Amino acid sequence: MIDFSALFSQLFSTLWWLLPVFVLIALFKSPWFKGFIGEVMVNMAAKLFLNKEDYHLIKNVTIPTEDGTTQIDHIIVSRFGVFVVETKNMKGWIFGTERQKQWTQQIFKSKHRFQNPLHQNYKHTKTLETALELTPEKLISVVVFVGDSTFKTDMPENVTHGGGYIRYIKSKTQILLRESEVQQIIQQIADGRLKPSFKTSRQHAKHVRKIVAAKTPQPVSESSKACPKCGSEMLLRTSKKGPQAGNQFWGCSTFPKCRTVAAYE
Repeated sequence: MIDFSALFSQLFSTLWWLLPVFVLIALFKSPWFKGFIGEVMVNMAAKLFLNKEDYHLIKNVTIPTEDGTTQIDHIIVSRFGVFVVETKNMKGWIFGTERQKQWTQQIFKSKHRFQNPLHQNYKHTKTLETALELTPEKLISVVVFVGDSTFKTDMPENVTHGGGYIRYIKSKTQILLRESEVQQIIQQIADGRLKPSFKTSRQHAKHVRKIVAAKTPQPVSESSKACPKCGSEMLLRTSKKGPQAGNQFWGCSTFPKCRTVAAYE
């Protein structure tokens, strides 16, 4: 009779090292780890290429709001404005426009929609505007993508990739704040933020899940097909003239700016 207990013990003693390997693999593939690596890369770029006397980096700031909390990846305070930085660690092709509610990530034939990071960072910027009692022009929204991603549509100048966000920040040379105001803002953020901790992060994550759950899911319809060229919504249209009259086809919703069409299947 086979002693399964002894067999299992022998296998475990021989292959125990595989368990931490599997744990590490799962960790490296997790969204949390990708986000962490993205923030580390942004932090390193700021520390290496921004003068510490002129630019003051504050990272992972959670601020209480009327309906919960909002979490800001990085705030860079300078005489040239308060830069509110949102980090995205993504790969593949990225399609999106400034006004679209959702952008598209494409990896080979797989497409995934995600919230427009400019809209996401707008809440962060407005929260800081209220908390710091600053006028809108003194807060500058910046979105930085890290990872193996490529923009397939023209992006606004404040949507950057990799170290491009450093060049964008340095391009702002108009002095908007006095040095005394810079120091005051740094102190206000320190006094108003929630203490960085696992508990704070967990509470914020719970708040985000609550918001997502409260939204009514939008079913994917035939008219939600994404344009392969610009990422905008494709609409189902009907030919009115010529030999194809009466036949349906996909047409980009931004026509005539984008004239992409596709056969309806």
